[in-house]
Amino acid sequence: MSLIVKSTIDKNRSLGDRTYMPTLNWIGKEAVINHHDEVPIHTLTHDPDRSLGVENEPLGTGNLLIEGDNLIALKALLPYYAGKVKCIFIDPPYNTGNEDWMYSDSVNNPTIQKWLGKTVGKLTEDLSRHDKWLCMMYPRLCLLHQLLREDGVIFISIDDNEQHHLRMLMDEIFGENNFVGTFLWKKKGTSTNTKGATVSPIADYQVCYRKSSLGSITPRVTLRETRKYPYQDEQGNYRMEIIEKKNTGSSERKTMRFQILGQYPREGKRWQVGKDTARKLEANNRFIIHNGLVKKKIYDFEDKDTTSAHPTYLPESCGSSESAEKDLTNILGDNEFETSKPIELVSYLLKLSSNSNDIILDSFAGSGTTGHAVLELNQEDSGNRQFILVELESKIAREVTSVRLQRASEGYTYEQKGGIQHVFGTEGTFSYYHVGETFLEKEEIPFNEMAQYLFFKETGTPMAVHTVLSLVEEDSSSYGSCNTDERYQRAFLGSADGVGVYLLNSDDILTEELIDRLPSHDGSKIIHCGGTQLTEATLKQLGITFRQMPYNLV
Repeated sequence: MSLIVKSTIDKNRSLGDRTYMPTLNWIGKEAVINHHDEVPIHTLTHDPDRSLGVENEPLGTGNLLIEGDNLIALKALLPYYAGKVKCIFIDPPYNTGNEDWMYSDSVNNPTIQKWLGKTVGKLTEDLSRHDKWLCMMYPRLCLLHQLLREDGVIFISIDDNEQHHLRMLMDEIFGENNFVGTFLWKKKGTSTNTKGATVSPIADYQVCYRKSSLGSITPRVTLRETRKYPYQDEQGNYRMEIIEKKNTGSSERKTMRFQILGQYPREGKRWQVGKDTARKLEANNRFIIHNGLVKKKIYDFEDKDTTSAHPTYLPESCGSSESAEKDLTNILGDNEFETSKPIELVSYLLKLSSNSNDIILDSFAGSGTTGHAVLELNQEDSGNRQFILVELESKIAREVTSVRLQRASEGYTYEQKGGIQHVFGTEGTFSYYHVGETFLEKEEIPFNEMAQYLFFKETGTPMAVHTVLSLVEEDSSSYGSCNTDERYQRAFLGSADGVGVYLLNSDDILTEELIDRLPSHDGSKIIHCGGTQLTEATLKQLGITFRQMPYNLV
């Protein structure tokens, strides 16, 4: 293994004002550093038999569970979700080397090994488990960065095996200025997956980064209504606050030691208010002596909500490994899945970082905790959050993740000492997809799929949701059966940064007459069709970029 920290000038990226930063080198890095750009976009094939409650919901809307390699799946999601995801929570392999349980905690999955051999080549034989983990994570983190909104955040659950490497990867990809913090989640006294260890960690890290300076987590709010006002006088209900503070060092103020209600501050203390303010408050009966100390009355009508920073140590209400295992057993019965995260933990992090209409992504879905948390939060506040889950292992996706989501949605029962317990469902839905062939390998491509693919390819942004929905509705009557005028009217896909994008069929030839029949756009145009009769000079004069379209649209 060769893990080297070095300083480098990054000529290709500009994250804030940073041009000089330490980076991490490892065997295989050169092979994967731009690999996310080289991954071809694949199709996502809908599986109606494994979906729940939806028939023809288009990509870009609704909840998704995708079975397949998350590298390919993340790339396939870009035409629909690039720059749209508000919060990402991932729980990647901790790289402990343990392979004795259902969800392998190493990078020796056959799919990953095959990918490493193809991508890294002969160097694969020299890779340590840390090299392999870094090779696996780097391109996936790059794609996750592209999927995040500018105000989005990502949480990554990790332990001591790779936490130090992860921080350096994230600094390189997301920018060190976009590090938000590392939260500690106490797993209680569990010693799960620590065979042969002399130290048994009881906490995992939840490493948080934002995409840009627009991203943040919601500050902790203390609501006025949650405070207690146990005392009462003629002005109303009030609580009391001590008005002393230390009178040493930089806080020392000799002029702020005077009498209030006949008392001086205690030794080494001074008042928080000056003499003039104190006299006004005293005249308005705002001071009281309580337990021998001068205190100020704070009335309920003058209190306001207050905000404060979140401590990095997560509260016990975030659950534990034991509670997560118990919850999963209640839902699925006996199962081999040992290290799921508790719903309470994921819900807590989602509440810190997202709102009721946001898109949530988990590309290491495992038992489906993130999806379950989204369903419960939507039920709790009548929200419309959407989840996107990706699971590599088909056995887990089909027998654990999807089953859990279905039972969480429809309700389930389990047995305990007090008898049978009934849990009501959240009434959510989801669409099940498989990673399919590369997009341009298909013999015939539905118009709406090609439209979204080309719009993203040309503009770098997904098509607007309302446009997607209208395309899907129109596609229900088959693009191939449309007459010429209908096809021409549907050719305009929208615009981005002033550039209009058009899509015609492979047998359409671009002429000035055809251009006149297309929906107008005030600006430059990119037109995809089978061929053109126009010269380069004419195209330039008309502000048109021609792209040949060899595929038959259906």
